[in-house]
Amino acid sequence: MSSTSTTRIRGAVGGLAFLTVLTCLAGPLVTPAQARSAAPSGLPAECADGAPLTCHVDVEPGTYDVTVWLGGDAAASTGVSAETRRTMLAETATEAGEIVRRTFTVDVRDPEGEPTGPAGTPGLDLRFEGSAPRLAGLRVTQARHAREILIIGDSTACDQGSIPYAGWGQELPQYLRGGVSVANYADGGEGTASFLYRPQLFDNVESHVDRGDLVLIQLAHNDKSTTRDAYRANLTEMAERVRAQDGRPVFVTPIVRRRFNSDGTLTPIALHVTGEADLPAEMRSLAQELDVPLIDITALTQQLVVALGPTASRDLYLTDVTGDNTHTSVHGARTFAGLVTAELQAQHLVPDHVIR
Repeated sequence: MSSTSTTRIRGAVGGLAFLTVLTCLAGPLVTPAQARSAAPSGLPAECADGAPLTCHVDVEPGTYDVTVWLGGDAAASTGVSAETRRTMLAETATEAGEIVRRTFTVDVRDPEGEPTGPAGTPGLDLRFEGSAPRLAGLRVTQARHAREILIIGDSTACDQGSIPYAGWGQELPQYLRGGVSVANYADGGEGTASFLYRPQLFDNVESHVDRGDLVLIQLAHNDKSTTRDAYRANLTEMAERVRAQDGRPVFVTPIVRRRFNSDGTLTPIALHVTGEADLPAEMRSLAQELDVPLIDITALTQQLVVALGPTASRDLYLTDVTGDNTHTSVHGARTFAGLVTAELQAQHLVPDHVIR
């Protein structure tokens, strides 16, 4: 690597006396340290010590491999999130004097969260959180051969911008190692028709699909008035257009709503059975017809929510916070993302070695 494509920034961070940022781009990823004033804490100018500790790297939209060294001279517990509250790394404990290395791949785009939402901050933003976060080192390089998982969905899957909301697509990256990025194009309020015909939604996804990329399609929450035939036609068009780009469509049935009958079963509304169609059943049937892989999250979340019952299942949703039995808490989104991950692995849609 040439001297013009490497920038080294030094500072005392978490017990390790350097923080290195590398790039394979034509120019430097960050301004040389000598041209920037150091933060009062001794962190590089690209990082700000606070709650949480944050780092900003000026990069163009694209896919980047990020390596972090966590820990230092004191016991620590550090999690990493990126961009719009995407959990990239679950909280990781380290003993005093221990430093661990972790790698993940992150999608940087504009807008950085929901496609119809605010633009956010240009470049890559990282946050180091947890009960005792400590950052010892950081390396960012442009990803050359990363596989991508793109998500088409609604507010139950999207990168939610505000606490306490979280979508399962927002929590999915923490289950994947470096080499696979999650590009979450889910957008609140969308059904199959609106997602398909709004240019900043499906057209945008389609333009970013490369050979072999997985495209997870979870839409039903906002299709309550969509007819059976229209629902199937919309999903069919999405699958065919993804395949035309040499991508791999994967149908994902919707997570259930937390609505119970008196006998402890879930109501038709919870299971997305409307006056027009049984939407999960239509997706299952269409998946077989089109030979599209199916992740039946409706069935898996139904099993989990019913097993937990009306009381224990409240923590999965925002029931006790806002009275919302459709949208998930961070705990619920993380739990449901784990179910999606297990199915991706079980169906060999991603190789075992990329699962964290």
